[in-house]
Amino acid sequence: MKPRVLSGVHVTGWGAYAPSLVLTNADLERLVETSDEWIVSRTGIRERRIAGPGETTASMAAIAGLRAIATAGLQPEDIDLILVGTLTPDYPLPSAAVLVKEAIGNTKAAAMDLAAACSGFVYGYAMAHAYLSSGLGKHALVVGSETMSRCTDFTDRGTCVLFGDGAGAAVLSASDEPGGTLGMELTTDTAATYSIWIPAGGATRPANEATVAGREHLMRMKGGETFKVAVRRLGSTSLRALEKAGMGLDDVDLVVPHQANIRILEALAKSMSFPMERVFVNIDRYGNTSAASVPIALVEAVAEGRIKQGDRIVLVAFGAGGTAGAVALEWTADPADRLRADAVDPDSISISVPNIEPVNPFPPALEWLLEKVESDAGNGRRPGPDARSTTTISDAAVSGAGRSAAVTPPER
Repeated sequence: MKPRVLSGVHVTGWGAYAPSLVLTNADLERLVETSDEWIVSRTGIRERRIAGPGETTASMAAIAGLRAIATAGLQPEDIDLILVGTLTPDYPLPSAAVLVKEAIGNTKAAAMDLAAACSGFVYGYAMAHAYLSSGLGKHALVVGSETMSRCTDFTDRGTCVLFGDGAGAAVLSASDEPGGTLGMELTTDTAATYSIWIPAGGATRPANEATVAGREHLMRMKGGETFKVAVRRLGSTSLRALEKAGMGLDDVDLVVPHQANIRILEALAKSMSFPMERVFVNIDRYGNTSAASVPIALVEAVAEGRIKQGDRIVLVAFGAGGTAGAVALEWTADPADRLRADAVDPDSISISVPNIEPVNPFPPALEWLLEKVESDAGNGRRPGPDARSTTTISDAAVSGAGRSAAVTPPER
């Protein structure tokens, strides 16, 4: 059967946001029995970003989203659909997407969250593509945003070294021009249903004293099981998306995968006989940011000159519950458009909250990290990343750790 090549939807904008508060491997040595060598050799991670007390999933998503809209040369009101992939929304309801819509000043878009864990952005891409290609809208904003630090158990060496916070976004636009989306594949492998999970907080185990005491609101993971399924599904979905696009691996200029673990990425490349030189990796600077991972990597790949007009790329992810998805596309946007994102001021963006007693959402296990940053600032040392960890997203994209302005409480 001849593959049906998709067309008519392009990536026209992209943007990201990473908190400037950095948690290094050396910092983690204060919390659990580990070392920089142990973490790097097993995961490839050297540091990860942590959202400050004034930052949330929605506030980071709004900044990344506005940067993507600016890059596309659009205004917020041009967006017809807002999708936020996240497993860490600000609230069970309303959705993070609704908060993002309000924060960016859009009045007309449909807005909702997607719960596909680390595959959330890729799933969102596919949903947005279907929406636009059906004629329901012209432009869609797809965001992956996570505050993983707020569901991480910082007493568990197996998981606390892995995760970080951040947001990435893309604008998809309907167009009659050639290129754009060429093939997609989504699937869910139920063999991995409980390989990564959070036991409590849902309808089966609502929050109570016992679930809190048992740390059931924090993430649990079976690393060995996850590794095997991830490698298999990342490979199979990539190949299936390429098949639908009428492409082969030799046609791919760059793979932008979910940054879960360097060993997973190396095993994936080996299993497909694909060179690691054409696999984009930034896990060393951010760790696993779940749904934000692929779009943050995409933004950095463009900024580093790894993606050019006419390049064929694959976006691919695997997540909790066995979700997996891949998109094969031809890049048509001008990489220089990324400079438009610098006009977005993160401090001008706020998330409104209802009239309830405020709480500090920052992980208690990391309170000392805030004190360390304040001490460094008082001694004239620059807080946040050192020269080695400076990102290529943009200077603005890594500013604002602990910004209290990100969430705006009501006047009493």
